[in-house]
Amino acid sequence: MRYHSLVVSEEDLPACLKIIAREAGAGTIMALEHRQSPLFGLQFHPESIGTPGGATIMRNFTQLCSH
Repeated sequence: MRYHSLVVSEEDLPACLKIIAREAGAGTIMALEHRQSPLFGLQFHPESIGTPGGATIMRNFTQLCSH
């Protein structure tokens, strides 16, 4: 479920960012990861009841941050 109208263009991404998630239908970029630093960016709300697998995403992210 998308909560925004802004999108990131793959052509405009710097080389230091890696796409790690896309919207199932349109392929819109929904999550990015920095290739060398522990930085992430999301274009969705994993905590929302409207996000399939949201609890798993949050659990995995919390676990990743604890390392």
